[in-house]
Amino acid sequence: MPTFTPFERNPETCRQIADLWNAAAGLDLAFGAQFVAFNTQPMPGLAQAGRLAWEGGCLAGAALASHVTAEGPFQGEAWLDLLAVAPGEQRRGIGSTLLAWAEGWLAGQGGRSVHVGGSLNPFAAGLPAELNTQDFFFKRGYAADEPPHEWDVARSLKDYRTLYPEPSPGADLRPLKPGEEHELIAFLQREFPGRWLYEVEQFFRIGGHAGDFMVLRTEIGVDGFCWMTVADSARPLERFYMHGLPRPWGQMGPLGVGAGCRGKGYGGALIDAAACHLQACGIDGCLIDWTSLLDLYGKFGYRPYRQYWMLNKSISA
Repeated sequence: MPTFTPFERNPETCRQIADLWNAAAGLDLAFGAQFVAFNTQPMPGLAQAGRLAWEGGCLAGAALASHVTAEGPFQGEAWLDLLAVAPGEQRRGIGSTLLAWAEGWLAGQGGRSVHVGGSLNPFAAGLPAELNTQDFFFKRGYAADEPPHEWDVARSLKDYRTLYPEPSPGADLRPLKPGEEHELIAFLQREFPGRWLYEVEQFFRIGGHAGDFMVLRTEIGVDGFCWMTVADSARPLERFYMHGLPRPWGQMGPLGVGAGCRGKGYGGALIDAAACHLQACGIDGCLIDWTSLLDLYGKFGYRPYRQYWMLNKSISA
């Protein structure tokens, strides 16, 4: 019978979890120990815990869960961050036991529902469809969101050609400069005072680069943004599972514009400016993650790359 112990964040455990996940999920979804360490770092207003299953001294399964404790628009949000069982140990009840622990812990923290993936430091946007494990969750009371799927979309930027050769009237598009971080924060406080604000504040807290944001400026200042990720970004590229794309890799998203800019083409101009910037930096394979806007990004040559099941379950203490 397996034994279960609490997750303790240290380099060896992070390595073991990465090895376990890679064995269970395959090379297309592989990540390293540093990514586990990044995703389990302490964050203000976030509680996280985990359980490890051991068999014969080897890691047989792992679960991580997190819950927002800070007051704000997403207080009480809860996630199953990660669940993995070694291939040789599957169908022995380890996954069910770990999932039950995660649900119980989250309910005890005050969580009302649990989402599979998509946490504040996500291992994935949802449940990667290629794992084909959605029935495991359906049988345990999980239901699909509406819509049930989100997507990553991708393309090569080698042959990208701008769709906006003329400057957008009344707007300036350029990367954010060091010292201007407070302007982006003020924009997010005004227009997107939830998850995006929190994530950007934490990104700057850990030393993230201002230049990882393409920003739209209008007469009122910063009025739109597109987050970009490259090899030296504080946010790791491993999060986006780009193994099937040509290197060097780059990522775009999330992005948004102010209420006064919507419906005027500024969002498209922002997408285009970020793609041109990454292309100028030498990026080839480029991914836009966690979206349902396939038609919008299709206009820029992005095609479906990975599909996710978006699953949730109501829980109570």
